[in-house]
Amino acid sequence: MDMEESRARLEEARERFVHELTNHIHLYDISGSVGRLYGTILFAENPMTLDEMAEKTGMSKTSMSTGVRALSEANMVEKTWRKGVRKDLYQTDPDWYKAFATVFIKRWAEAAEMNQRALLETKAKLEQLIQEEDLEKEVQEQAAHDLEKLSEAEAFYDWLNEVTNLFESEAIYSIIPKRTKESPLHRKA
Repeated sequence: MDMEESRARLEEARERFVHELTNHIHLYDISGSVGRLYGTILFAENPMTLDEMAEKTGMSKTSMSTGVRALSEANMVEKTWRKGVRKDLYQTDPDWYKAFATVFIKRWAEAAEMNQRALLETKAKLEQLIQEEDLEKEVQEQAAHDLEKLSEAEAFYDWLNEVTNLFESEAIYSIIPKRTKESPLHRKA
C-alpha cells in the first residue's frame, strides 16, 4: 500500500468519528461546524493556531475564534504554547469528563433552577387558591391533587440538585471512577 492510499484510509477512519461527533455535539450546545473544528483539533498532530484551523477547515479566522471560544467554555480545548511561536496555540483537553461535567452542570443546574422557581410560584398560587372560601369543591380537590403532583416534581429537582452537586464537587468520580485507556474496565472496541 502506497503512502497516498494509507493517508486516505487514515483520513477516512478519522472522518467516521468526526462525523458522529458532529451529529451529537449539539448536546453540548455546540454547533455542528464547531464540532467539526473540534475533530480537526483532536486529530491534529500538534497544537494548532487559528490560521491553521481556518486553512484546514475552510472556515474564516473569525469563525475559528468564535468556535474555539465555545470549545474553551465547554472545557473541550485548551490554550497551550510552544517555544518560538507567538500566536495562540490550541489543543484538545484530554479530560473528556471535565467537558461533560461542565456542560451537564450548566444545562441541568439552569433548567432545575428555572423549573424550581416555577414550581414554587405554582405551589404558592395553588395553596392560595385552596384557601379561598368561595372556591368550588371540585376545583379545590383538583388544586390539592396538583399540589401532590408538584411534591413529586419537587423531590425530583432536589435529587437533580444533588446529582449536579456530585459533578461540581467531583464526588461523582468516587462513586463512578473515571475510566482511562489503562483502566481494567476499559472495553476494547
